[in-house]
Amino acid sequence: MKLVKTIVEVREQVKQWKKEGFTIGFVPTMGYLHEGHGSLIKKARENNDKVVVSIFVNPMQFGPSEDLESYPRDIEKDSKYVEELGGHLIFNPEPEEMYDDGFCSYVDMSVLTEELCGLSRPTHFRGVCTVVNKLFNIVQPNNAYFGEKDAQQLAIIKRMVKDLNMDLQIVGCPIVREEDGLAKSSRNTYLSEEERKAALVLSKSLKIGKELLESGCKDAGKVRDAIVEYIEKEPLARIDYVKVVNALTMQQVQDIKGEVLVAMAVYIGNTRLIDNFMY
Repeated sequence: MKLVKTIVEVREQVKQWKKEGFTIGFVPTMGYLHEGHGSLIKKARENNDKVVVSIFVNPMQFGPSEDLESYPRDIEKDSKYVEELGGHLIFNPEPEEMYDDGFCSYVDMSVLTEELCGLSRPTHFRGVCTVVNKLFNIVQPNNAYFGEKDAQQLAIIKRMVKDLNMDLQIVGCPIVREEDGLAKSSRNTYLSEEERKAALVLSKSLKIGKELLESGCKDAGKVRDAIVEYIEKEPLARIDYVKVVNALTMQQVQDIKGEVLVAMAVYIGNTRLIDNFMY
């Protein structure tokens, strides 16, 4: 497995692989890899001849008061993990490699970015779309893999690929959870022991919402209220949002028709965690 730092190196290697007839699977990450990322790498390995993993903490998708500087990083550990899982190339650029002086081209999207995380993090998805677009142009993969935990991001990336006629497939992979139900996240490392226990309120409240839907409830407001009521019983939890939205448009719904996404962002102490389920 190779670790490279420059765009030129990635392009040279991918060009050589494609000359040899190999298919390319791509897993974009911000590093500090866990089993959730691992599931994406494994899926990419199953479906492609070669697997490229990017590890880049993208400054453009962090707001002014967010955790860019403190975001966990461990490239040595990540490299070993990617190699163990059968990855072939890690692209680990510095910010200056991705955004040179005078950079002024961005990818914006409307509608899908206006709800959920887009409300509380207004510049976030501009940064995500821009960097993912750049990474797709650099790596030129046949398939790219994203986790369903970031359901809004996955929907946005799929739409961007469709709208901009990109020649690749986007593959969504299921949420990977701890044994007690907490969704795997690099930010889980921020949690104290007490906060770690409190964080279970996310998955437990979603279970309540899912049970309501399975019992035949078609009122999105009732589902949301039941989830909020459960979360508010946890003193360490502070809700950013809990919403029921159309799974394709990310717009809020009142009645459950077709496929919906029940999604939340909740602060446990100072740590913002997300979770969701599709129904």
